[in-house]
Amino acid sequence: MRADTLGLPAPYPGAGLPAEVTVYEVGARDGLQAEQRIVPTTAKIQLIHDLLDAGLPVVEATSFVSPRWVPQLADAADVLAGLGPDLTPHPVLVPNATGLQRALEACARCVAVFVSATETFARSNLNRSLEQALAAAVEVAAEARSHGLRVRGYVSMCFGDPWEGPVAPARVAAVSRALVDAGCYQVSLGDTIGVGTAGQVRAVVDAHGDAGVVPGDLALHFHDTYGQALANVYAGLQAGVTCFDSSVAGLGGCPFAGSATGNLATEDLLWMLAGLGIETGVDLMAVVRAGAVMSELLALPRSRVAAALLG
Repeated sequence: MRADTLGLPAPYPGAGLPAEVTVYEVGARDGLQAEQRIVPTTAKIQLIHDLLDAGLPVVEATSFVSPRWVPQLADAADVLAGLGPDLTPHPVLVPNATGLQRALEACARCVAVFVSATETFARSNLNRSLEQALAAAVEVAAEARSHGLRVRGYVSMCFGDPWEGPVAPARVAAVSRALVDAGCYQVSLGDTIGVGTAGQVRAVVDAHGDAGVVPGDLALHFHDTYGQALANVYAGLQAGVTCFDSSVAGLGGCPFAGSATGNLATEDLLWMLAGLGIETGVDLMAVVRAGAVMSELLALPRSRVAAALLG
């Protein structure tokens, strides 16, 4: 079936849902970091430009993580340099103070810090206790803000942990509260291993409200391990969340959590939002084309929507 005969789905707006949302694209960073095949720097830069040209308002560019841990992102400074002087729509992840210093030297203007909602993952991923990791993230956020940078927060393992099992919503909310207090303009809640369900999403968002973190301060970041990502997005919409992370072509997983599969595909998210009559300002077919290029380069299957539209 061809896109030029099918078109976008007919909009059927849902009662109580937001009129517009922000799609926060993470494919160039969170998507590619899990891929073993090294993508050329020029291809990364082209992907980011293509996604911006498609109308995506935010495209996370890279991470200043140690190349020993994530070789795919060893070219972080080169990627930023290749994107040109206007770096406003290109946030970068900084895992620690060293990463922040590298990001500052590369003239980044927006950074993200990350922590875990669980003790075991904090120790295995960050080599620190949860308390120590959170304190370090708060310190990095404060330093970044002192340089005039905007700071986003990521919390991983918000819906389940492969070692500890279910995660209490109140525990997640307490971590998010600390990041908001540290000056993060937004906190993205990650379903790192993709075990979350729609009812759980509402419980987690409500727990944040109880902690004084409103839905407008949150983003949701789903993996599709059990095929629940879009259902979870819908639950998030119902709960008042208006920012959702996604990855073009469904790229990625988590290189530090073996059971994690791909991120929610941006194409699939855009199709669902179009069917709900929710504005994103993004050209779906332009995203499909950008994703198809990367899928071919990495010899990966296309997202469901891309496969349907491209035939």
